[in-house]
Amino acid sequence: MRGWRVLVTGMLIVCGPTAVVAQGQPPVPGPVIPGLPVPPAMPQPNVPAAPSVSLPDSLDLPDLQEWINAVVPPPPIVAPSMPAVSGAQDLPPDLARLQQAVMPSAVGDPVFDVWPANLAEYAPGDVIEFRDVTATAQPLMVVPVRQVLQLKYRTTDAHGAPSYATASLAIPAAAWAGPGSRPVLVNNLPIDALGRECTAGYTLAHGYSFDASTTDFIPPTTQLGLLRGYSVLIPDHEGPRMAYAEPFVAGHAVLDSIRAVRNQLPAEYGDSHYAMHGYSGGAIATRGAVALIDSYAPELGAVITGAALGGVPADYELLGRSMNGNLASGIFLAATFGVARERPEMLARMNNLARWAATSPLKDTCAGVFALPGVLMLPIDLASDIPDPLRSDVAAEIYEVTRMRGMKSAVPLYIYNGEQEWWIPAEGARNLYREQCDLGVPAVYRSVLGEHILAAGLGYPEVLHWVDQRLQGIPAPDEC
Repeated sequence: MRGWRVLVTGMLIVCGPTAVVAQGQPPVPGPVIPGLPVPPAMPQPNVPAAPSVSLPDSLDLPDLQEWINAVVPPPPIVAPSMPAVSGAQDLPPDLARLQQAVMPSAVGDPVFDVWPANLAEYAPGDVIEFRDVTATAQPLMVVPVRQVLQLKYRTTDAHGAPSYATASLAIPAAAWAGPGSRPVLVNNLPIDALGRECTAGYTLAHGYSFDASTTDFIPPTTQLGLLRGYSVLIPDHEGPRMAYAEPFVAGHAVLDSIRAVRNQLPAEYGDSHYAMHGYSGGAIATRGAVALIDSYAPELGAVITGAALGGVPADYELLGRSMNGNLASGIFLAATFGVARERPEMLARMNNLARWAATSPLKDTCAGVFALPGVLMLPIDLASDIPDPLRSDVAAEIYEVTRMRGMKSAVPLYIYNGEQEWWIPAEGARNLYREQCDLGVPAVYRSVLGEHILAAGLGYPEVLHWVDQRLQGIPAPDEC
């Protein structure tokens, strides 16, 4: 059945223009009536001949992959102006152009769009610019805030090259009444998006739109943190290339957002406790951040008191078996594409149909749009030009790099996952917990009833309590 769906879709792509022309053919002339003048003949449109499309030899994947490339021509490549990913200068010219063409489109806001010419002169975490977005952000916060400050700061991409990111700091209206400096809750939202308009930072700066994600507001982590008197830091952790699901990009962006706050407001936040939480796509960012503290931002090991992560996509090889070719396939395809924006060796394995999609407006969509093709339950194999791409050498390298194997968290962890998860199985979260325990990290694991959505709700009260205690400076429990 899956092969037939692809076959019909491909035929529509190839033969669609011909079908439209056929429907627009002029009517057959009526009979000539004796004694009346014959009307002039209508000019005939210049109708192109229908393309000759042969069916694939079979519906097996290798034959379908060859057929797709045979009937779908390569897309025209119009590359935007954006610094190339590190190492792109070694790519073949056509692949280098494709790598540029798949990048997200500008949104008309320099804070999100513009690469500073002197970016390399900044240190990671240095603030490039900042602005007050309280006027547009306050209605979305619901609870009173003194200020919502948006920071653009220098960070690092997946290959160690200079990049930038944005983050928004919400400061409660009430004065901090607790001991020491006001704590900061780092809310790593599941951005799960390919376009810059989908980020929480864009929404806070420009107001609510249909591109805003429900998970920006539910569960109300930001609001509850503000009511507790904490400032809340919300990083746009996919970076300017919107590298959805790339853990090194996300981890760097999260850590540098903390550095940026400490650099910009040292008197208020230089001695604060920081704790972070992330679920699903936010767990990718949280996992990336804690794994990179020791090597990338060792000075933050003393100020980040803990990190909680749930619905954990810790092992992409496991997700290749659980999310490919079912209702989650749209999300899986988008995440694969997001990683490929930073790792262009993956782009070389896309077939022509996938290249059309990757350079189309789909490259700027949010999860609510790119999840919809999941109803077709198409496997990622049909976007590739090689048989069994999830077992290829390129895939094996990506699995190994993104697994972050053996990278010890510098802070205590709280890990939770739905026991009945079918798309992000608990196996990945349990393996991460056991690995971190073996590395000597104080950790807690909670198996929660339900799949991805139900577990997010049922696991939320306990994880919020754990994060609250870390922000109060209470030592983390160790259940290893």
